[in-house]
Amino acid sequence: MTSLTSYGWNTHFEQHFHTYQAQGLEAGRVTSIEGFRHKLVTADGNTDAMLSGALMNGTDNADLPKVGDWVAFKSYDNEGIIISVLPRINELSRKLPGRTTEKQVIATNIDTAFIVQGLDRDFNPMRLQRYLVQIMQCNISPVVLLNKQDLVPDPERYRQEVIALGYDCPVLLLSATGHEGLQQWAAEQLLPGNTYVLIGSSGVGKSTLVNALLGYRLQEEGAVSDFNHKGRHTTVSRNLIMLPSGAMLIDSPGMREFGVTLEADEQGLNYHPLLTALSAECRFHDCTHQHEPGCAVVAAVREGRLPCEVYESYLKINREQAHYQTDSLEKKRVERQFGKMAKQVVQYRKQRKY
Repeated sequence: MTSLTSYGWNTHFEQHFHTYQAQGLEAGRVTSIEGFRHKLVTADGNTDAMLSGALMNGTDNADLPKVGDWVAFKSYDNEGIIISVLPRINELSRKLPGRTTEKQVIATNIDTAFIVQGLDRDFNPMRLQRYLVQIMQCNISPVVLLNKQDLVPDPERYRQEVIALGYDCPVLLLSATGHEGLQQWAAEQLLPGNTYVLIGSSGVGKSTLVNALLGYRLQEEGAVSDFNHKGRHTTVSRNLIMLPSGAMLIDSPGMREFGVTLEADEQGLNYHPLLTALSAECRFHDCTHQHEPGCAVVAAVREGRLPCEVYESYLKINREQAHYQTDSLEKKRVERQFGKMAKQVVQYRKQRKY
């Protein structure tokens, strides 16, 4: 028998599962997805499961089971049929790459997201800020891992550069191959029963970190291309892995784009601590920090007290947020209009009795 508690089962999922339990269904957590096949860990061990027809045809892609989800399923022969996804505590998402404004859910029910950057070629504070903004708005705690510290002469300089962004989160230096800082990270950050996710570009060493923690090679370790200095994709799917310590870790494919999905009622400024501190001095409480007179943020940029790249990053994320919100609102408007039309058709058919 498998202890579901060790895989993150808690009172939140327990209270939402009562109705399904009364229907004779079982609970399981999605550990990987291969095509239409979902691998689950259950009280009786591991099993494969498929989506029910109703779930597959009547649910938005973002709401379908993802790695980390808890589901209610029915056993059938030697596999299961997933009937429903239990309400999530949170979900790590991003805007899909390209011009679309569709949201992609990467993983769910996460305690901490580890943002990995390599100090050899990948270090980019503004890209790191984008990860931090999105992770925080997903209600997930971030930790920054600066990997490959053995490849630069002064790794502490990079750590201080990240700390200067003003985010209240741990920033750790380590080396997956040399094992510097690895044991301290594992002992202090990877707690039994908690679920973690590794995210970052290809080639930053995510798979190497997983292999080092496991003590054996689970994932093939990739390299960085000599042609364009980009990471070669090695991890091609997401897997929830139980570490020897009892912590769970989700590795994910490298992501070169990480678009924000701030909703219409979110205040993006909350995720830019340097600007938040300055905004209290602005003349207008609803200052957009772009063209208003008496703006303390613009003055700080002009005087060199706020780095230009931080301010430009804020403006860029704000533009993306506005575009995402506009398209999301339009999509909801169309859906409401379609729903209203569908109700009118049903009512008309009832009146005409056909």
